Amino acid sequence: MKVLDRAPLLALLAVTSCGIPATGVVEAGAPASGALPLTQVYFVENGRLVAVPRNTGRPGDPTDALRLLMDGPLAGERAVDGRGGLTTEVPALPTALALPSPATDEPGSPLTDTSGAAGNSASDTPTATVAGNTMTIRLPPGMAGLSELGVRQLVCTATAAYRLTRPSTPSPAAEVTGGGDTVRVPDARCPAR
Repeated sequence: MKVLDRAPLLALLAVTSCGIPATGVVEAGAPASGALPLTQVYFVENGRLVAVPRNTGRPGDPTDALRLLMDGPLAGERAVDGRGGLTTEVPALPTALALPSPATDEPGSPLTDTSGAAGNSASDTPTATVAGNTMTIRLPPGMAGLSELGVRQLVCTATAAYRLTRPSTPSPAAEVTGGGDTVRVPDARCPAR
């Protein structure tokens, strides 16, 4: 037998005898980590809402998503001289106000507390609570009188975060309260990604 005739046979022997046992799926610990989950935050582009993915350490937490919204578009995403890019109809929090601390999914937290009392004072942080089929978004002072688009930004961002870990749950109706005003939003008409 010539060497060239034996090459396929030698290759087959090398592959089949590499020492790897023929077993089924072998569990090897926890899944890979390192990348944070993404949540959709809604900004404005050319007068309409657009969903922008943001890293979140708290998937499914509407209050954390609202904090990301309050941070506004990133520097490279912002409109320049009124042209192109993303804007927001939701004013940033004054720097003297504390940013919301992450909610926990424990009794008394903004995410699960149905009594209306949030973990932090509602006067210094935006919070989102869900009771039954209604999500209530409470805004800090100075944010009353938002435009319709601003209200939709808040509702769409909080709803997207809520549904992130509850995909089969219907979207709750929303109420946005702050400064004595309450706006009810039965359907926020949130655009898909």
